[in-house]
Amino acid sequence: METHGEKRYSLNHFTIMKNIRLNEYKVFLYRIFLVYAVYTLCRLLFVAFNKELLQVDSFGELMRLCYFGLRFDNTIIIYTNALFIILSLLPIKKLATNGFQKFLFYLYFITNSVAIAFNFIDFIYYRFTFTRSTINITESIENETNKSTLFWNFFTDYWYVFLLFIITIYVWVKLYKLVKINPKQYSKNWVYYTSSIIVFIGTLPLCVAGIRGDFDHSTRPINIVDASNNVKKIEHANVVLNTPFCVVRTLSKKSFKKVNFVSEEIINQKLKPFKQYHTGDTPMKKMNVVVFIMESFAREYCGAFNTKLESKTYQSYTPFLDSLAQHSLIFDNAYTNGFKSIHAMPAILAGIPSFKDAFTSSPYSNTESESIVSVLNSQGYTTTFFHGAPNGSMGFLGYSNILGFNHYKGMTEYDNDQDFDGTWGIWDEKFFQYMKNEITKDQKPFFATLFSVSSHDPFRVPKEYEGKFPKGKVPVHQCIGYSDYALKRFFEEASKEEWFNNTLFVITADHCNQIYEEEYFKTLTRTAIPILFYMPSNPEFKGIDSDWAQHIDIYPTILDVLGYNKPFRSWGRSLLNKDDVPPFVINYLNNQYQFMYGDYICTFDGEKPTGYFHKSDKNYENNLIHQNKPEFKEMKTRCEAFLQTYFGKIVDRDL
Repeated sequence: METHGEKRYSLNHFTIMKNIRLNEYKVFLYRIFLVYAVYTLCRLLFVAFNKELLQVDSFGELMRLCYFGLRFDNTIIIYTNALFIILSLLPIKKLATNGFQKFLFYLYFITNSVAIAFNFIDFIYYRFTFTRSTINITESIENETNKSTLFWNFFTDYWYVFLLFIITIYVWVKLYKLVKINPKQYSKNWVYYTSSIIVFIGTLPLCVAGIRGDFDHSTRPINIVDASNNVKKIEHANVVLNTPFCVVRTLSKKSFKKVNFVSEEIINQKLKPFKQYHTGDTPMKKMNVVVFIMESFAREYCGAFNTKLESKTYQSYTPFLDSLAQHSLIFDNAYTNGFKSIHAMPAILAGIPSFKDAFTSSPYSNTESESIVSVLNSQGYTTTFFHGAPNGSMGFLGYSNILGFNHYKGMTEYDNDQDFDGTWGIWDEKFFQYMKNEITKDQKPFFATLFSVSSHDPFRVPKEYEGKFPKGKVPVHQCIGYSDYALKRFFEEASKEEWFNNTLFVITADHCNQIYEEEYFKTLTRTAIPILFYMPSNPEFKGIDSDWAQHIDIYPTILDVLGYNKPFRSWGRSLLNKDDVPPFVINYLNNQYQFMYGDYICTFDGEKPTGYFHKSDKNYENNLIHQNKPEFKEMKTRCEAFLQTYFGKIVDRDL
């Protein structure tokens, strides 16, 4: 017998449902739902196969991780099903024809089966790598000459995973075919086309939000590091993630490859990647440490760092920082090791720079690494990261968990949206005071890092401060003045607290921003930032140092000041220790590495030097590469040593 919407067949007094018929939109949603269900199944199987390594303690915790994993599933499901989604929702009446539906069937299962296969591979492969596989898994296979043997061994050793994959696809196909399209009938064509176009257009922003991770303006598209946002154990980030997401997100991140230029002896001699500044039984100074990473605070804007600048029209926009610099040790020849906010965090706190591809966007970003955070945690410090933006913005929450901060304080913890700037986060003045109050309550000693937000496009200040700060020559100047004022207010209030005199303050910038002064349009100075150390208890701790300095020098310098007496990994140097490696800077600009050392700058394409320039030639106009100077050979060796140990340690996850 036949009923509306379905067919039934009588067999030995039992009624068996052959298929269900729904309109095209319900069928589409059903098919997408099946994809989500399979991804969730893969996550559960991943945990089951690796339960000893992942240590998910309860069913509730597993469900919690699955919930956070949906955000990453959203992204990869939309990526891999983009064409299927578009074709399924096209306002064409012939979508329900058997031929077209057959094409959609094969498109759906070919793309999704390939993606899901990566999840099944990681059921086993995770045991050897302790991380979700990335694009590097395909590169590793490409470099093997015995691919067929490896595949056969994997198949015979883990045949049950292949069988499980086939069963999953088989059941999936059966469920897919269970529901078929019964096109909704419209009395007039214009009603059909109008409603179809509305649905089609309305789906597009949802897809964009799914790929990005959310609708927030202040949040960049989610990446591997964001999986650590809501986990209690670092290995649980691998439960939140799915493998096809990790593969897609690292498709263009192929610069992390080992290189072999020099011997390990040369690396240890030239770079000293393991430091130990203090020995013996002298106890470490348990001083508090506060690090300010100021958004866009380029060196150009700070008067105290431009005393040698030859400009008749120069104006400073940081009166407080300039006054504080008179009582601080400052470095007026310092540079970033990256060019984005997320590059600054690992460089400053863990001494890990970013070059062509950001470390935090790489397949290795969730590698456990020694850092100022882990060292101070081991010494009994309370460690907190402050960022006034929505929690998770810029990937800071995830990376702060990877570093091991005890606490993360963001817009959620601030809990007062009335102080939201409407775009990025809580206004700096308000959030700086919040940090002061929070660290006052912390158990001492503490280590606190604050990443500011207000000196950022669209370059606004709170209404009550409009007209208070100089507009300057470019829009960011007014915001720099406001954030400088926020620093002033913080120090005014913090100086009243008992902990203030036993604290080391560090102030730097994440990167540069809008340029006005001609000096800072030059190639060398485009990454120039301030670095300042202020110690209220030591009035002699001040001066101007014009040696090369960089973000990755901050971490070892702090440990040197504190008198830490154990060995630690650091590619930077203590800015206070003249017995350390000679001053240098390395970063990446214009598709080349820049290595600054002594009186020269070397540009390096990853394989060989492409130029040598005197440090006074800031636009790199006079290439001296054909001059046979001994300094050039030394620079080349040091640059090669850095890149070799950098990529080697990261690829081997030995940080």
